Amino acid sequence: MTNPFKKYRIDRLFFQSFALVIIIFIALIAWTGYSLSSKSLVRTTSHYQQQLLDELNNEITTRMVTIEQISLSTSRDNELITFLRDNGDEYDRYRRYQGVQHALANLTYSIPLIQGIDLYMEHPFQGDDKSYIQFHDLSELKKWDLSQYLQKNDFAWSEEHEVSSFQGHVPVLSFARKIMYENTYLGVLVIHIKAKEIQTLLAGHSEGSNRIMTDGEGRQLLKIGNVLDQEELEGWIDTRREESSGYVHIQSGQKQEDSLLVYSRLPNSNWTLIEITSWKQITASSFRLAEIIGFIGVIAIQFVLLLTHLLSRQFTKPIKKLVTAMRMYSVGGQQPELPTDYENEFGYLFAGYRKQNERIEELYLSLQRRYEQQRKAEIEALQANINPHFLYNMLDQLNWMAIEAGQDELSRILELTGRMFRIGLSNGDSFIPISEELVHIESYLEIQQLRRSGGLDYTIEAPEELGVYYMPKLTLQPFVENSIVHGFNKQSHGHIRIRMEHDNERLRIAIEDNGTGLKRIPPETPPQAQKRRTGGYGIRNVKERIDGYFGNGYGVELSERPEGGTKVDIVLPLLAHPPNKEESAS
Repeated sequence: MTNPFKKYRIDRLFFQSFALVIIIFIALIAWTGYSLSSKSLVRTTSHYQQQLLDELNNEITTRMVTIEQISLSTSRDNELITFLRDNGDEYDRYRRYQGVQHALANLTYSIPLIQGIDLYMEHPFQGDDKSYIQFHDLSELKKWDLSQYLQKNDFAWSEEHEVSSFQGHVPVLSFARKIMYENTYLGVLVIHIKAKEIQTLLAGHSEGSNRIMTDGEGRQLLKIGNVLDQEELEGWIDTRREESSGYVHIQSGQKQEDSLLVYSRLPNSNWTLIEITSWKQITASSFRLAEIIGFIGVIAIQFVLLLTHLLSRQFTKPIKKLVTAMRMYSVGGQQPELPTDYENEFGYLFAGYRKQNERIEELYLSLQRRYEQQRKAEIEALQANINPHFLYNMLDQLNWMAIEAGQDELSRILELTGRMFRIGLSNGDSFIPISEELVHIESYLEIQQLRRSGGLDYTIEAPEELGVYYMPKLTLQPFVENSIVHGFNKQSHGHIRIRMEHDNERLRIAIEDNGTGLKRIPPETPPQAQKRRTGGYGIRNVKERIDGYFGNGYGVELSERPEGGTKVDIVLPLLAHPPNKEESAS
């Protein structure tokens, strides 16, 4: 391809290049203005929408909690419980039936939000199927989707559905609560509330809004306007995990356009309110601003290009020499020479470029020195990071034992934990005697034995002469913890074996367990289960410390045992004394 600088006029090439640069520059300004103003509008819109949703959420929560409290007090009513437990003659049961029906009817009439009440029980009385108060056989509850939630909880809310009444089919939300007496399951009380009342609250004073109300399980109980379905919504937020308000930008897809999704979750509330607003509606003014910037830019381009045409020839030659020198530059190599006869700004530019090259050479040498210092600092940081991680895990164990165990076990655990903390801190030393490392891991294993109530056995095999040698502290505990937490999580009993041996220059450590092993984990496995494969933070820390201290030839290897379980092989140098910081980092 022919060089255009040899074929075409330089002033035209320079003119066209500047034209392209200015156009791109104006386009970037327009896009930046559009982007920044859009983000500002989105933040402002989401802020006010969140405030509105918080207010609506508070109003809806008040009404929903009222229904829950009414259900709780009703389910504990002595007359209702006596009626459900009554095994007397039919006359007494019918008399109590009328009393319960009258009480529930009064409750329905006194609270406008309640549409009706259903009572599921054994051997119910048959009534008018259009009445606000209905008695059903307990077996009929299994036909309702709500029954699956009652299997795990004492109460649950249903999604919007319809019930029959004198007014025809009425949309409602239903709250079901189990009626228990002395651990005996007597029936289920279901209160139907008018869905339109809650929809009116959900809509507020906003016309044409698109809003959803979900419960703690992420189910869409109510929705108004054009909203996402359950599957689409779960693809953007998980309302079961969201604990506060926020917003999400929904990208356009096959089923929805660009939208802003704002959600509200009040503290101690079981409800999440979600509002979806079209992105175009929010950013319309920003797009108009970008158009105005573009129009002004066209005028500016014409003026700048005219000036560029007059100055183009004066800039091409020195710039080309400078660009050539920059392309040929390499650190430590021979540098191209630049003209020295320029006395104007180009002369200053050339002189500055020469000084810059000199500074680069100096910085390159300085970076080499700093790299060595940084590598030493990283090793010390890795050592410091494991202590808080380990202390946190042990405190969690102590908390569990304080709840589950008696005072004697707790006393023993505190004694062992104090011993472990003393060894773990080690006055800031990175290397400790092997004998102290063994005391540390044996204390940890004894705590785990107490926690698992005898469901853990262990064996430690180490020659006594190894006790005087040194090794990095807290090397064994992360692997043993990994075996107990992940290897034995589905087993009632487990065994861990620790063996130490040495040759002339190396210390070899083997840690074996009869747990679940390192099976291949499918991609869909939850992250917590995958930690068995990756080893977690503690194991990665040990590997990085060994690599930082000793380099190639030493390290950690995890493998499957043929008889089941996991085996960890650790190879370390046999140290008669702890290395100083310079030796361990070199």
